[in-house]
Amino acid sequence: MPRIDDYKQALELGRKELADKNPDLLASSSGAVIEMDKQGNSVLCLNFLNSEIIFSWPALEVARRGSDTELPIQQQILLLHYLHGAWASSGAGITGEWISFQEVPDGKFYLDAFHRRAKNPMVQAFGHRPALLVKLAGEIFGAEPSDQGDVSVLVKALPLVPVALIIWKGDEEFPPEGNILFDRNILQMLSAEDIAWLSGMIVYPLMGMAKG
Repeated sequence: MPRIDDYKQALELGRKELADKNPDLLASSSGAVIEMDKQGNSVLCLNFLNSEIIFSWPALEVARRGSDTELPIQQQILLLHYLHGAWASSGAGITGEWISFQEVPDGKFYLDAFHRRAKNPMVQAFGHRPALLVKLAGEIFGAEPSDQGDVSVLVKALPLVPVALIIWKGDEEFPPEGNILFDRNILQMLSAEDIAWLSGMIVYPLMGMAKG
C-alpha cells in the first residue's frame, strides 16, 4: 500500500510535468476553461464528477470551487494525470467504443484492485435494486440512463472520460452481475492504476448514498 510520502512525490511530479505547458493549449486539449481569480491570476477550471475543480497556474494547486476542504491527494494526482494525458494525446476525442478494464494495458495487474474498489461493491449495492443506481447516479453525477445491460448509466467523469456503469439483473439461477466500461480513448488519458482509482471514486459515493 503506498505511503503518504509516495503520494506527495507523485503529486509534485505531476505538477512538474505540466508546469512548462501552454495553459491555453492545456485547457483546450483537456476540456478545461481558463478564468481569472480575484487576484487577477490565471486558473484552469475543470469539471470532475459533477464538481468544478480549480487549478492555480502555474503552481497547479488543486481545489474544489466553493469548498474549503482539501481535495483528497489521490484525486489531485488523478486530475494532474488526466491533464497530462489529454495534453500528450492532443485531446483524444471520445470514440464511442467501449472497452473493459481487462483491455487496458496492465489492467490484469490491477484487476483485483478494480474489482475490490469498484465492480464488486457496485454489484453488491445495486444488483438487486438497479433502479436506485440510475436515480443516485443522476442525482450525484448528473448521469444519464444508457441502453447497455439490463440497467445502465453514463457518468461523465471528466470532459473526455465517460464511464458506463452496467447491471444485469439476476434470476432464480444466476445472481446479479455488472461491469464498468470506458471509452477507448481512456487508453491515452489514464493508466490502469488511475482507472481503478477513478472507478472507486465513482462507486463509493453511490454506495454511501444507497446506505443512507
